[in-house]
Amino acid sequence: MCSIHSTAAQSSKAAAPSQKGLKHQGYPWKLLGKQGSPGHGATCRTGVGKSIKGKQTKVRQKVDKELAEREPRIAEAPQSPAEETDESLDWGLQNVSEDTDGAQDTDSIEDTEYVSSGDSEVIAGYGSESSTEETRNTIGGVSLDKYAGYPHIGYDINGRKIMRPATKTAVDSLLEAMDKEGWTGVISKETGEEVRLTAEELDLVRKIQQGRVPDDEFDPYEAYIDYFSGQVEKMPLSARPEPKRRFVPSKHEQAKIIKIVRAIREGRIVLKSEADWEKHPVFYDIWSDASAKTHEHIMHIPAPKMPLPIHSESYNPPEEYLPSDDEIDKWNHTLPEDRETNYLPSKYRSLRLVPGYDRFMQERFERCLDLYLAPRVRRNRLNIDPDSLLPKLPPPEDLRPFPTRCSTVYKGHEGRVRSIDVDSSGLWLASGGDDCVVRVWEVITGKEMWRFHIENTDNPVDSLAWRPTKNSDLISVSCGNHVYMLLPSVLNDKVKDAAKELSTSGFNTDPSQTAKTLATWSRPSSTQVDRGLVLSLNVKKRVRRVVWHRQGDYFVTLAPENGNTAVLVHLLSKHQSQTPFKKIKGLVQTLAFHPTKPLFFVATQRYVRVYNLVKQELVKIIQPGLRWISSIDIHPQGDNLILGSYDKKLAWIDMDLSPRPYKTLCYHTKALRSVAFHKGIYPLFCSASDDGSIHVFHGMVYNDLMQNPLLVPLKILKGHEITCSLGILDVQWHPRQPWLFSSGADATIRLWT
Repeated sequence: MCSIHSTAAQSSKAAAPSQKGLKHQGYPWKLLGKQGSPGHGATCRTGVGKSIKGKQTKVRQKVDKELAEREPRIAEAPQSPAEETDESLDWGLQNVSEDTDGAQDTDSIEDTEYVSSGDSEVIAGYGSESSTEETRNTIGGVSLDKYAGYPHIGYDINGRKIMRPATKTAVDSLLEAMDKEGWTGVISKETGEEVRLTAEELDLVRKIQQGRVPDDEFDPYEAYIDYFSGQVEKMPLSARPEPKRRFVPSKHEQAKIIKIVRAIREGRIVLKSEADWEKHPVFYDIWSDASAKTHEHIMHIPAPKMPLPIHSESYNPPEEYLPSDDEIDKWNHTLPEDRETNYLPSKYRSLRLVPGYDRFMQERFERCLDLYLAPRVRRNRLNIDPDSLLPKLPPPEDLRPFPTRCSTVYKGHEGRVRSIDVDSSGLWLASGGDDCVVRVWEVITGKEMWRFHIENTDNPVDSLAWRPTKNSDLISVSCGNHVYMLLPSVLNDKVKDAAKELSTSGFNTDPSQTAKTLATWSRPSSTQVDRGLVLSLNVKKRVRRVVWHRQGDYFVTLAPENGNTAVLVHLLSKHQSQTPFKKIKGLVQTLAFHPTKPLFFVATQRYVRVYNLVKQELVKIIQPGLRWISSIDIHPQGDNLILGSYDKKLAWIDMDLSPRPYKTLCYHTKALRSVAFHKGIYPLFCSASDDGSIHVFHGMVYNDLMQNPLLVPLKILKGHEITCSLGILDVQWHPRQPWLFSSGADATIRLWT
């Protein structure tokens, strides 16, 4: 038993001197034991007591040796009233001798590390949380400004004054500023001393100022690894079907809801609104303002207030508000819903003479009907400047020249002038109308130079066009189911001989059987040739339009009533005719050739189909969004076209952009009859309508495909009279000048310059 107790005593912690006696001697009193009071260890027999006395002797020897080695340091340390004499050490050793359980082998003291901190020594051994960089100033968190004007900056833990560090003179500051390391110091707010920053600290400050990452080991451009989205799962992680409980109402929730409902019915659960009413009942003031705001629904819209009374509703209005006898009689004979007011002003000398208002109940009833039946709508007003919604367009004055006035009127036709055309030189103007007469006018003077009367027919001249060659010679005229080739006498003999030879060259070839069934080419008589007719073409149905190809050898006729053969292509030099379509979808309204490409435009009532004549295939279908197309014209560059319709719309279509309209202009009040581009150098186009007006526009098309065309309204020309609900029937531009020709139902042709 004694041996076991002695072994346990050796392995346990040895008793140490008191903390009060060894604190300022730098002694590790905590390693000697937790408590230094006598009787802390366990009791033992006599044999055990002898071993303890031997252990005390060894401990005293170790302590004396340690004190001898550390005595110079202890002597140098300042003495304080709190330090004890060697008697406290002896008392602590006496405690060690009396504490049997706290005995410890003092060999462990030699392995302990002592760290000096200020006036005392702190042990930082294994498991210690203390740091070697302790705060040198022990005044706490007191600001140095509190001790301004005093030689000290505070007090330490023992109550002694901590003197203010010495400050540098101006010379020392100047010399230090000249040194490279003089700029690396900062003043400590705790001690007032200058602290030098290390190279690592300066590098850290420099990185923070430059906005860089302070840690060199951090890589901001580290490669990103897609842990979750890098590999797409082809199959779901779980193909387990959804359980039935997710589609069936929960029985547990139903039981909870039933329990809550029963509690509400029995009164064990009181709703918040009822509880608030019981605690704080709300009372209303019957004499308060009726317009006081109450808690209304979020969608509530207040009723509009009735208009305030005016002067005429006064019981004694001024004389100018009293109606005359004629006005009273007119008011009585007017229907109640057409009257401006539902009362007649009357005048009384005083308010006590005013009788009861007999319409009071009726007005209240109508007011209630308005509140009950009329829906209320909250309109949000937009504070938008109207000018900001308009496109930024250049002023028309900067886009001159364009026609602005009527300079010449060509008179001579009887009835409507349905079609006009100008030759390629711009000297002659051809026209035809209901009087079955084709006239050629001199543009400058307005004089009629030549005429040709079509005999044995009551049909008007529906269309005419000059042959598009360098020197225009032939005029193609459609009248009834015939197409006539006319040669005016105003041309020189050389041009006329070439035109006659071209027109009659086809009689020397044998026409095909198909050509005989589609159209008949006939040679006119000598009398008709002398009058100007050189060739006649007979089609089965009435020809509404004749369009020439740009080469001057092919032309197309349109007979809408002719079914699938409504469109026929004719070759003038060989007198051949053919139909390009086996079947035509829709009713064809007008035709046009592309100015530069082998494209053919066929306009039906709602669509425009574009065909390639070389490949013989459909290229594009244009959907202008118009109800009934009336006219078409192609831009000289060939990428844009305009369409007029009987529903008062003008559509500009950019074929490179979309098959739908780029712009739709709705400025006319009646149906559009004709549209035309200027074929020269001027970016102008126009539209003519039955309202008797011509709208002139500036239409600039850019070579840059990224820039949209610029459309600017320029001028509205009015001068034609409306006859039988018809206004202007055709318009044509001068080939070289910004002049415009128009023909109308008033039997006149006008030149606008």
